[in-house]
Amino acid sequence: MEDAFRVTGKIHLLLTDEQGRVKDERKINNMVVNLGLAYIASRMMGTAQAVMTHMAVGTGVTAEAQTQTALTTEVSRVALTSSTIINTNVTGDSVQYVCVYLANVGISGALSEAGIFNAASAGIMLARKTFAVVNKANADTLTATWVITAA
Repeated sequence: MEDAFRVTGKIHLLLTDEQGRVKDERKINNMVVNLGLAYIASRMMGTAQAVMTHMAVGTGVTAEAQTQTALTTEVSRVALTSSTIINTNVTGDSVQYVCVYLANVGISGALSEAGIFNAASAGIMLARKTFAVVNKANADTLTATWVITAA
């Protein structure tokens, strides 16, 4: 008998206008990068690593790769709104990270990549995803919900 252990992720992007109307919505699988996998293993051993605390967005279009350690063109990094264990069962354990890029706080433009980090700058990147452009106007709110599952 062979065990198969996988770490996967999915990001849900929700862009709303100033009245709360949905302008764009996406659910996309992502990549947990090598440093993210090493981070998970170190936490299993009890190594003192800072928990994931921030999410970043950027305008880079370079496809994600296991060896990446940062976004290619980061434009904004903000603290997570919440992080919660959402599923604990035989088929997989999941952690959900939520981040809200509020309206009128200076971030706007053609966003095309996102990542989860354990620091306000630099730090360890757990996961990264590139996607078709999400055009965020200054008055829009972008909510990113990222679920990482170990199964």
